[in-house]
Amino acid sequence: MIKKRAFAWTAAVLAVLLTAACGDKTGHDGDGGHETHLKANGDLLEKTASSDQLPSFLNHHSKEVVLAYQVAASMPDVLEYIPCYCGCGESAGHRNNRDCFIDEFGGDGSVVWNDHGSRCGVCVEIAVISARMKQQGKTTREIRAYVDETYKKGYAKPTITEMPS
Repeated sequence: MIKKRAFAWTAAVLAVLLTAACGDKTGHDGDGGHETHLKANGDLLEKTASSDQLPSFLNHHSKEVVLAYQVAASMPDVLEYIPCYCGCGESAGHRNNRDCFIDEFGGDGSVVWNDHGSRCGVCVEIAVISARMKQQGKTTREIRAYVDETYKKGYAKPTITEMPS
């Protein structure tokens, strides 16, 4: 019964976040041009004009994956303190869960997106859980404690992530 309620609540949160999110969901700007390149580790990077504009590599992904990218764009200040447990710290040099989705924010408002998260269920799950907990009023420290406890066994070594103050 509790699991059914938690699933229903999570589905409702996802629906609200998806409808509340703004911007062009196709990831294309007016002229369709985006800068893309590959990192040495094989991750695809794509630059868009702003965080409202998702990358085109999401065009054929599930709503949950798109939601994780929207979460990364809307709460990067939380995800920068949340470790990822997929092994990307060692394989891709990531420092936190935000790095799975966003490589960098430009001073002009642009965003360089990383496709790593689009290929990793652990990354997506951690971002969505973090968003759900934030909506429940949890602090970044509480979210971090939950993620660390939940993923400490049976997952890869976590990223080396700074603790929130």
